[in-house]
Amino acid sequence: MRNPGWLPGVVFGTQAKAKGIMKLIVAIIQPSKLESVKSALTEVEVFRLTVMDVQGFGRQKGHTEVYRGHEFSVNLLRKVRLEIAVNDEFVEPTIDAVIKGGRTGETGEIGDGKIFVLPMEDCIRIRTGERGSEAI
Repeated sequence: MRNPGWLPGVVFGTQAKAKGIMKLIVAIIQPSKLESVKSALTEVEVFRLTVMDVQGFGRQKGHTEVYRGHEFSVNLLRKVRLEIAVNDEFVEPTIDAVIKGGRTGETGEIGDGKIFVLPMEDCIRIRTGERGSEAI
């Protein structure tokens, strides 16, 4: 299938498999779940990730705190952002591992986080100059 024009650099169908499609998985999780997510990723043989401390809010809408006798609203909550570059065959195992490690209880709770899957056009290993799937 040809590129519809609104996704620059993305190839679909059998051409995509030949090029070695790569994805960037971005997950926003609770800080307390980081170790369990890392453990779940190790189980599915995903060993490379980037971790960043971030702040944000969604359905949780923050909370109130008391500081020196004054109550104030905190609407930006601490979260952890994971970025994981994977080859196409690792996308679903990676998503499943993040859900397994990041979900609170059996059914989850508001604030457990989000996972975004983005197309990744290229990857270059600085040390060797390798490109594409081999560089991941």
